[in-house]
Amino acid sequence: MQRLLIANRGEIARRIIRTARAMGIHTIAVHSEIDRSAPHVHDADEALLVESYLDIDAAIGAAQATGADAIHPGYGFLSERAAFAQAVEDAGLTLVGPSARVMEQMGRKDAARAIAEEAGVAVVPSYDLAADASTFDYPVLVKAAAGGGGKGMRIVRAEGEYAEALASAKREAAAAFGDDTMLIEKYVESGRHVEVQVLADSHGNVVHLFERDCSTQRRHQKVLEEAPAPTITAEQREEVTSAAVALTKQVGYENAGTVEFLLDNATGKTYFLEMNTRLQVEHPVTELVTGVDLVELQLLVASGEALPISQDDIQLDGHAIEARIYAEDSFGGFLPQAGTAELVRWPANARVDAALESGQVVSTSYDPMLGKVIAHGRDREEARRRLLAALDETAVLGFTTNVGFLRVLVATDEFRDATIDTAWLDRAEVAAPSDDLARTIAAWVPAMLAADHGDQGAFRSDGFRLSAAPAPTRVELDRVVLVDRARGLVDDVPVTQFSAANHVVRLEVAGRRVQAVVNATAHSVEVVVEGQRFVFERPDPFAGAGIAVGEGSLTAPMPGTVLAVDVAEGDAVEEGQRLGVLEAMKMELALKAPFAGTVTTVGAQAGEQVALKALLFEVTPDE
Repeated sequence: MQRLLIANRGEIARRIIRTARAMGIHTIAVHSEIDRSAPHVHDADEALLVESYLDIDAAIGAAQATGADAIHPGYGFLSERAAFAQAVEDAGLTLVGPSARVMEQMGRKDAARAIAEEAGVAVVPSYDLAADASTFDYPVLVKAAAGGGGKGMRIVRAEGEYAEALASAKREAAAAFGDDTMLIEKYVESGRHVEVQVLADSHGNVVHLFERDCSTQRRHQKVLEEAPAPTITAEQREEVTSAAVALTKQVGYENAGTVEFLLDNATGKTYFLEMNTRLQVEHPVTELVTGVDLVELQLLVASGEALPISQDDIQLDGHAIEARIYAEDSFGGFLPQAGTAELVRWPANARVDAALESGQVVSTSYDPMLGKVIAHGRDREEARRRLLAALDETAVLGFTTNVGFLRVLVATDEFRDATIDTAWLDRAEVAAPSDDLARTIAAWVPAMLAADHGDQGAFRSDGFRLSAAPAPTRVELDRVVLVDRARGLVDDVPVTQFSAANHVVRLEVAGRRVQAVVNATAHSVEVVVEGQRFVFERPDPFAGAGIAVGEGSLTAPMPGTVLAVDVAEGDAVEEGQRLGVLEAMKMELALKAPFAGTVTTVGAQAGEQVALKALLFEVTPDE
């Protein structure tokens, strides 16, 4: 293998490029028009514009045009499309992954279930799609047969919810995977999601690299992943690793794959769920605890070489935990976010696989994952503490991310004690951090800047002079805050400043040492502390009175595309009636009438792109 085309984007493209370059392989990136200046484009040895990352012909054409002899699909997009694997084979190219035949068998949840049953591996009880929904033993799980990542999945707890959940899941699956085939399975209320990393070559060698626990999920989308599984018994480990290897051998699998299991906490039984015929998002935790570069082994196997390691060579070393960083407002309904990342700070004390840099624009066109922060320790508690420290060092200014939410989760007693299951986040009430600490920091920084620099040079790279302000300063945020730098007080809260440079301030606030990333402008102060972003508006004395938004106004809670408009101006609606559907980053949001009344404004039509806070509907209440 001499020239490798990566048919993907973002952090996984950068990850593949990094290893391929170290192996002396020429790398070729593809990019959409939106991604013309993306980091993975700059990392590669050359790059080519394609219309869409989902276009099979475009990927094959790009490989042929650049003289590539192999294609790595990363994950997502084309990575589990048997049609893509077949097109690569037909073009005389090498796919870094399994054959089209195997991908067709194992890349689909329905086919994989059948193979597992033939192999004697236990599977979750299921129901025929054509069966009468009244005969189901609820709750059940409706899930897409193609794809993964939590897309096209719904928990149904009563017969009356079934039809709508099935229709919604089918729409989401069709949009994400181009296939709306569904499965209906019994939903296990309390279970652990355990998956086994496998590697196989064309010489009959198959190894496992132990297991990962991905139980910290929200609506079947993984949030935190770790290796090894913290509560698995030796017997359960032997059961899932042996089953994974046996299944891999039976199907004639080659390259890296992941066999996923559900461990029922009530019975201790393990059930086969599916096989992901690709590299997983969470592969770094396995790399950190085994010392194995999975991408390197993928490329070696794809080149026809035998695996250079045996099962005896693979040993566990410590514990690793990964946190997925998303552009979403976790404490605001988990709505996707978009915009310009004005400032980005990644931690230096952890592994970071990311594709976000300062000044980069994040759109709603793609999945909202921005990167991953992964910590390794001698044991789970050390890894957890290191991850907490790494998340404290992580900051994105310009739009909201889930970093603060992740930090709250990692700090909980439940996660610390590993008393979690796959439904933990769906039933837990995770409180947003108070803004008191952030407000204190937000008031201190403008006062410091005014004293040290006047109105110029905010957060210059040469640092701040630490001279004290001659008199207390009134800082107007969401309210007036009195800052006395001479005495080290913000509204009588003691503050000690240790350092300030490059937008990073280190302070002690009321005896608590913190680090924050801050951007202060004439109109607002933006603070990220312990991962959570806060924005404090500074009043504009010249602003006129704007148009008031009433209680009956529904504005876009996220930038996105209007999928459906169900009403017209003048229509009478009931409370809770759906007015339309907004979609962003593969997430659907139904917009419903806040009360009974008449639709007086319809501000967008189906297919239209709308900005954050755009007025979409207005309802006047009945008298």
